[in-house]
Amino acid sequence: MIRTMSQDGWGAPRIHAELTKLGFVVSEITVSRYLPRRPVEPDQVKRWISFLRNHKDEIAAMDLFTVPTVSLRLLYGFFIIEHGRRRILHFNATFHPTAAWVIQQLRDASPYDSAPRYLIFDRDAIFSAAVVEFIKAMGTKPVRTSFCSPWQNGYVSYCTSSLRFGRTSVWTRLSESLIPCCLTGEFCPG
Repeated sequence: MIRTMSQDGWGAPRIHAELTKLGFVVSEITVSRYLPRRPVEPDQVKRWISFLRNHKDEIAAMDLFTVPTVSLRLLYGFFIIEHGRRRILHFNATFHPTAAWVIQQLRDASPYDSAPRYLIFDRDAIFSAAVVEFIKAMGTKPVRTSFCSPWQNGYVSYCTSSLRFGRTSVWTRLSESLIPCCLTGEFCPG
C-alpha cells in the first residue's frame, strides 16, 4: 500500500497522515523505510568529485563533533582539515560551543591572510549566518554539504570517526597535551 501511494508522488509525511486517518498506527520513519530510495543523480556526483579533485589544494573542511568524557559530560571537538595534504590545520575543544567561539577558531586557524579558497562544512546549527558571513569576510567561499550527505565531506567524516573510535593515525596528529586533558574533563582550553 505504501509503495502504491509513493508511485503517485506522495512522500512519507503525506502517506503517514493518510494511513493514520485510515486507523493504522505507524510512524513516519517506518513509512519512509518502505519508500523506494531516490536514485542518486550521477551528474551531481561527478561534478562534486571533479570539484574536489580540481581544487583539493585550495579546500579546507571543518566539523564539530561530540565525545563523551569520563565524567559523563559532552565535549565538543572542532577541527579544520586541509584537503590537499589531509593535514589538520586547527583543533580545539570546549564544553559550550557558540557561533562566536567557532568564529574565534576560524581566526586562529587562518592567521595572516592564509585562509583557504573554499571551506566545506555541514548544516550544523552552530555554523549560523554569523559564521558564514565571517567566512565570506575572510575571502573564503563557504560550501555547505547537502542534507544527510557525509560522503560529500569524506575526509572530515573519516577524521571524526577516527577521533570517536580511537584510530591512532589521527590521534597522533593532534596535540598530545590537548586530547588527554579534554577527554578526562579536567581542563580544556576554549
